[in-house]
This record gives sequence, C-alpha cells and structure tokens, in this order.
Amino acid sequence: MKEILKRGMMSFTISAFCGLIVNLLIDVIVNINGLKGFVSMSDHYVKLFPTEAMAAYVNILVYGTIGLVFAVMTFIYDVERLGFLFQSIIYFIVTGGFSVAVTVFLWQLHHYPGAFIGTLTGYAVSHVIIIAVEYRTLRKDVKEINEIYSGFYLL
Repeated sequence: MKEILKRGMMSFTISAFCGLIVNLLIDVIVNINGLKGFVSMSDHYVKLFPTEAMAAYVNILVYGTIGLVFAVMTFIYDVERLGFLFQSIIYFIVTGGFSVAVTVFLWQLHHYPGAFIGTLTGYAVSHVIIIAVEYRTLRKDVKEINEIYSGFYLL
C-alpha cells in the first residue's frame, strides 16, 4: 500500500509539473505569434471560477490528480487472481470514467468537439501503451518462471 501511494504521489507531482509546462509553452507560443491574452483553458471552464488564476491553479491540480489516478490504479495489475484481460478492462473503465468526467464536467470540452476528441484519443493511446507495456512485462515474467522450472526437470 505504501508503495502504491508513493507511486501515486510521484505521478501526481510529475503530471502537475508537465501540465503546467505544456500550458505555459502553449500560452507563450500563441501569445508571441500575435494572439494576445490567449489562455489555454476553455472559456466555459474558466467561467466556473471567480478568477482566471484560480482556474489555472485548479487545472494544475487536475493534471496531478489525473496522474495520481492512473498511477494508483496500476495496483489492479498486482492482483494475481484476476486475469490480465480482466485487469485491463477494470483499469480502462476506472481511468476512462475519471478522464471523461474531467473532460466533460470540469474542462467543459464537450463544447469543443475537436478538443474533446483529441483528449479522448490521447487517453486511448495512453491506455494502449500501458497495456502493451504490461503485456510485455507479463510475458517476460512468465518466460523467466518457465526457465526456472524447466531447470528443475533436468535434475
């Protein structure tokens, strides 16, 4: 449990920092290219808060929380009684539900179909990468176990 929480806090920190950097870069590049006053948050999202700064702070916390949920939910892959496919389905449903809730209810991206589709596509690509990495790790572990047990038969 301690390791899972540690992993979650590390992911929270990295995700919040990366989200901050990405938003900062987008804002700077767009403002340098002539669109003064541009902020990389949807107008509908910013209206949920008393100030633009408060919206930006909450946005950074949301980035971190997304990373936290993704990292903490990897515990499901440690539950040995569940098969890999079932683990992946649970992971997808929980993280997907959280991602959709954030994009629709908080970021208000359903008002911006392109951004909404882009965000969900990013989530899907992330999930495919996670499944591929976990599958490769699982295959490697099974191969190592089989090699250990095949050595016992020779004795």
